[in-house]
Amino acid sequence: MATAKKAATSAKSTAAAKPAAKATAKPAAKASAAPKRAVNSAFMKPMTPSAELAAIVGAKPLPRTEVTKKVWDYIKNNKLQDATNKRMINADAKLKAVLKKPQVSMFEMTKIISTHLS
Repeated sequence: MATAKKAATSAKSTAAAKPAAKATAKPAAKASAAPKRAVNSAFMKPMTPSAELAAIVGAKPLPRTEVTKKVWDYIKNNKLQDATNKRMINADAKLKAVLKKPQVSMFEMTKIISTHLS
């Protein structure tokens, strides 16, 4: 009798199961290119560096992103990152003229550099 109940419940469960969904043919969506991200013109606007900063990055106007890259290149080429804490920058004579401190964090450095751009 127990097997009859099992058979009855399994028959109910298969009958109660939803029928397989029919595959409907949808028209193929046109493959459109994803819209390109808008360029932030504030970061890409060429800015003129101050005389102190120009000694490091050059005198011609550059976008903020390029100025930051050139400052980092200068820091790495002259090994000015602190050996134990790489987030700290030890200023040499040229960089000290810009930063006004012997040591700054990399976050503070970008803030200070932005004051030297006009």
